[in-house]
Amino acid sequence: MSNLRRALFLSHGGGPLPLLGDPAHSEMVDCLNTIITTIEQPSAIIVVSAHWEAPYPTITSGSNPALIYDYNGFPKESYEIQYPCPGAPELANTIAECLNQAGFSAHLNGTRGFDHGLFVPLKMMYPAADIPCVQVSLIKSLDPAEHIQLGRALQGLADPSVLVIGSGFSFHNMQAFFRSGTNDEKAMNQAFEDWLLDTCSNPDLTEEDRHQRFIHWDSAPFARYCHPREEHLLPLHVCYGFAESPCTKTYELNILNQRASMYLWDTGS
Repeated sequence: MSNLRRALFLSHGGGPLPLLGDPAHSEMVDCLNTIITTIEQPSAIIVVSAHWEAPYPTITSGSNPALIYDYNGFPKESYEIQYPCPGAPELANTIAECLNQAGFSAHLNGTRGFDHGLFVPLKMMYPAADIPCVQVSLIKSLDPAEHIQLGRALQGLADPSVLVIGSGFSFHNMQAFFRSGTNDEKAMNQAFEDWLLDTCSNPDLTEEDRHQRFIHWDSAPFARYCHPREEHLLPLHVCYGFAESPCTKTYELNILNQRASMYLWDTGS
């Protein structure tokens, strides 16, 4: 089994807004453009999106998945976005085998398309849409330990040219996005971000300590203010489970007037 790991947790912003020139997403766009200059172009991409939950880990296995415009109330052009990247049926089968060997009951789905957790960031990062992609669901239990184990199971891929992306958001309080925010709210946002940054990057933490922090993430400062529901954080747990090490690089930024972050593991560099 290879010990080289390439994983990226990204905060994917609000629906299609990053592709529509929204100024509240300018730092996000710049950040993704910076990240792609620091990593080799992958041979394939596995995306774990906050926008797909299933009773069991489920994997897209179609050759040419369509796009799912899983957002509402945006301009007409939001529903005309194209990202015709190919699927990767063989990789999907390999992922299923890895998950099943780890004790999961993985399912393949040959008809599901790619949701905006995949096509919005990848259209910015790899606009040629020529890298095969597979999407993996979250597990409806939203159990943090299960999602760390899901990432660990992906270590069985043993191919450092495959990039694992956790597409979520380090801050995801929907009501807070649409108000200016008090000083107390900004302080709560920042306190959780500081905890997350330390958890992901502090080399002095043992991996057992880091693991326990991820499992008990809701004990972090103001965790439930920042994540009333955890589906946008759990793709980070998958990335950590895949890497099981402190991250290589951290990125701190503002998205939608909130503090947010992204994390890169690139142990092959």
